[in-house]
Amino acid sequence: MAQLIVRNLAPALVQALKRRAAANGRSAEEEHREILRTALEPQPMKAMLLDMPEVGDDADFERPVEHERDVAL
Repeated sequence: MAQLIVRNLAPALVQALKRRAAANGRSAEEEHREILRTALEPQPMKAMLLDMPEVGDDADFERPVEHERDVAL
């Protein structure tokens, strides 16, 4: 396995990583791996769609009728 060294991190960022790791029951190193995995591994389309927040009904996104125009095809 490859190793990755990340230098010059702000102390507050390191503390945030350690807190997040503790909250998830992982070491800081494992939490770092999980963050990288989540950010960089491609997700299946179904998972991406299921992760999208509910933002309204389809009617909320309908185009107003007054903007219609005749188009010659």
